Amino acid sequence: MMITAVGLGKSYGKTPVLDGVSLDVPAGSCLVLLGPNGAGKTTLLRIFATLVRPTAGALTVAGVDALRDPERVRAAIGMVAHGSYVYEDLTALENLRFWATMGGQDASEGRLRAALAQVELEAVADERARTFSSGMKRRIGLARVALGRPRLLLLDEPFTGLDRQGRKWLSEFLLAFKSGGGAVVLATHSFEGALGVADRIAILTGGRLALDQPAAELSREGLRRIYDDLTDSNGRTP
Repeated sequence: MMITAVGLGKSYGKTPVLDGVSLDVPAGSCLVLLGPNGAGKTTLLRIFATLVRPTAGALTVAGVDALRDPERVRAAIGMVAHGSYVYEDLTALENLRFWATMGGQDASEGRLRAALAQVELEAVADERARTFSSGMKRRIGLARVALGRPRLLLLDEPFTGLDRQGRKWLSEFLLAFKSGGGAVVLATHSFEGALGVADRIAILTGGRLALDQPAAELSREGLRRIYDDLTDSNGRTP
């Protein structure tokens, strides 16, 4: 089991963001988090990444108690946030070199170019990021993550700004990552993207887990209907 979360809660002052969330994510699988804005999806991702400490509950990542030993857990995690966070005036290769150097990783050119090849950007390795589409910038972020050889990939709205070809490429990348034994957790509003890669679908509403179900049991129309019913019943809309 790559992630075991039991009763996770998070509050900021008197404001609850997550309330009693329990989830399991096996290796070789993808969990997709759906929910309206403010439902707690990004907060849950950040807790999984050990960037935010929960106020309640327990969390094990890659067999390690993430609350007691977060530094050890981080070695197994790669996270791509909603923003691309690339340096526009640097080339794709220079962006990777900067990140690898800052992270104390091997920054040899061969290794960096291999990471760009993994995300199909080797042909533009020496072009400045300002000339790239949003989808290409997202690929640079994935190449950065690939340098660390993570076992767990956390993605926040990865399909945003991608055209059909970009969504297809990302889905294939994630399926390949899973087939290699990695686990994926992604938060998205894209129902099409979710069902293309998910093994399980979880819906968060008001910081609580309203649904946790195998993706194979859900059609796009059925998922939309369930989503609308659950979010409407909590007074939230996407």
